[in-house]
Amino acid sequence: MGQTPYLRLDVAVMEANLAAAAAACARVGAALRPHAKTHKCPQIADLQLAAGALGLTVATIGEAEVFAAAGATDLFIGYPLWVDEDSRVRLATLQNAGVRLRVGCDSIEAATRLIGLDLEVLIELDSGHHRSGISVERTGELAVELGELGVDVAGAFTFPGHSYSPDAGADAAAQEAATLAQARDELRAVGIEPRVLSGGSTPSLNHSGTVADELRPGVYVFGDAQQVELGTIGFDQVALTVMSTVVSHAGGRVICDAGSKALGADRAPWATGYGRVLDVPDARIVALSEHHATIEWPGPLPRLGTTVAVMPNHACNAVNLNEYYQLSSGGRWPVAARGRNN
Repeated sequence: MGQTPYLRLDVAVMEANLAAAAAACARVGAALRPHAKTHKCPQIADLQLAAGALGLTVATIGEAEVFAAAGATDLFIGYPLWVDEDSRVRLATLQNAGVRLRVGCDSIEAATRLIGLDLEVLIELDSGHHRSGISVERTGELAVELGELGVDVAGAFTFPGHSYSPDAGADAAAQEAATLAQARDELRAVGIEPRVLSGGSTPSLNHSGTVADELRPGVYVFGDAQQVELGTIGFDQVALTVMSTVVSHAGGRVICDAGSKALGADRAPWATGYGRVLDVPDARIVALSEHHATIEWPGPLPRLGTTVAVMPNHACNAVNLNEYYQLSSGGRWPVAARGRNN
């Protein structure tokens, strides 16, 4: 199939994941706007749209450019952009190409840089993740200030990223719903009827209620070791692995050739290792360097030269480190938006 390490994508498992997420959104009456930063691949985006997604979420203008060039026409840059002159030109070019474009904003200072761009803006809210986003009590105040600048406030969005902790999915979804409901009321109080209230994450998806108009999970498309350890999915729902070769048995452990430059180096404080092995649930990656993964392996060690399917902790990072997907059905798809960090 190729020299290791490389990304292997089980297309059938991925398609089942797409259908499950679409069904989860339909149950609560929310549109699905998946975060394409996870896969960075137009072919996968096409499958998401065919499975019922309303449009795509991206993290950067560069990602938006890649998906627009591939035919996407409805994009949300889910990030509080700080727009310079070059960015203004790029955003205008996307609009002139017929892309319906929304962007995030969480300050009046950033909003002044959007003046003159015919964009829909969603105010970013902090619903408990404590990253970017304003407190919900300031929603109406900021919306009025944006309106005075001539900025089109279409609604609000939040990311319940604190769902990425054990047993936190339901609570994070509840906080998201309460935040979006209050934002809706705050906007109405200043005379703005929100056209969209946007939320969602993979660990909170199956706990989301009926407040959000759209949900933006990303990792659901593939699954990864984090999602398995959070209990969001089972091993059988992991579609993406890094295929790696056993190169050493030093120290009585398995050493594979997929290091941090293939897997990414993410390890949450609660994670049991730097990744898992798809077909060996009790194996753990206990150390990671650039080109080595050290695996504590239960039972007899696989022979040198054996290929093993490693689950990265965080699929998004592993994808960005690789150039293509080797498909289980044959052929390859490029990671076309790889490295588009601005």
